[in-house]
Amino acid sequence: MTLVDERELSDLKLCRKECSICGATWLNNVHHWRTGKRGSELDLAGLVCNQIKAAECINTAKGRTGGDTWEKRAEFIRKFDLESKVSE
Repeated sequence: MTLVDERELSDLKLCRKECSICGATWLNNVHHWRTGKRGSELDLAGLVCNQIKAAECINTAKGRTGGDTWEKRAEFIRKFDLESKVSE
């Protein structure tokens, strides 16, 4: 037996996909934000994919509703603004 036969070999594989439309990336079929943090495909759909409606989009959640949206973010900012004015 040779040294190569004795060592353990890893099955580690890295699959990287990138959307040609928005640049979103998936590592081993898991969406990650540009920050490197694990992302939500549903949030990505609500914030980007459903807004631009490109047929070439590779997000499997494209077209689904839910997750984060610009409307939800705007509502959060409005509530925060109202609460900060009340506490002044």
